[in-house]
Amino acid sequence: MGDWRRHAIYFAPPAASGLARFGAAWLGWDPAAGAEAPRLRLDGIAPDAMAAPARYGFHATLKAPFRLAAGTELAGLDAAAADLARTLAAVELTLRVARLGSFVALVPVAVPAALVALEAGLVRGLDRFRAPLTDAELARRQPQGLSAAERAHLAAWGYPYVLDRYRFHMTLTGALSGAAAETARGALAEAMAPLLAVPLPVREVCRFSEAADGRFHLLRRFPLGETA
Repeated sequence: MGDWRRHAIYFAPPAASGLARFGAAWLGWDPAAGAEAPRLRLDGIAPDAMAAPARYGFHATLKAPFRLAAGTELAGLDAAAADLARTLAAVELTLRVARLGSFVALVPVAVPAALVALEAGLVRGLDRFRAPLTDAELARRQPQGLSAAERAHLAAWGYPYVLDRYRFHMTLTGALSGAAAETARGALAEAMAPLLAVPLPVREVCRFSEAADGRFHLLRRFPLGETA
């Protein structure tokens, strides 16, 4: 498969790690294999609660999905991402399960400076490969509901939640009601406790690409240059 619609730079857990296996089973989609995964179920959480994040695969966004700019190629993006990654430091994160508004996600207990630098470096350093947003893409971001800073980021970088508005998170559910979100948070915190008991190494970033069916596939991994 090579007719990719959009590309993104994400963090994904190390291949074959317990966290990667859990994420694939929880969302029902293994982006590295490019295949559906046997689903994990937890009491009190409806299966359709994972429908929205499932198409993206288990990940944390670093540079949000974008179409390639005119005059650029995927090989060039990969080469630039590999070169840039070698200049950025690795980091270790201690994660917890939390509610972020109406959805549930993994978030860092603390945010190291290296993580801030990693996201900013990728957002800025690869932006020449990003095609400008179309009017339809811009409308889907609902800029009328964004803050002034977020609207400025959307105009400059094609995504509102970057740089000072960035928050590292690995989405586990779609939007839920308050009670359902709290039920999901508690069940996931218990189920994931053994996986979250040790720090998560962030030693590489990944290029995900979107197929015609809207599913994202993990296609390349780029090692970071300095070991945490």
